[in-house]
Amino acid sequence: MAEGTLFGLTEAQISEFGMTWGIGAFMLFMLFIIGEIAWKSKAGKTGTLVLFFVLAFGMVGFVAKNILQKFWGT
Repeated sequence: MAEGTLFGLTEAQISEFGMTWGIGAFMLFMLFIIGEIAWKSKAGKTGTLVLFFVLAFGMVGFVAKNILQKFWGT
């Protein structure tokens, strides 16, 4: 086993995997939680839209940052 690897992957590869697939899965789970909150509180269409907009707005910024980084190559 090479020095600084785990299952044949370097620390940078594991970090990249976690930052793409791990956080992506976590975001989907958070969207599920927001939907569950809206459903249990009987928020209606407008309330559900507001909940998703307000609570998921930070995720939009994170995704936009990653898209911009891919386009600019940083």
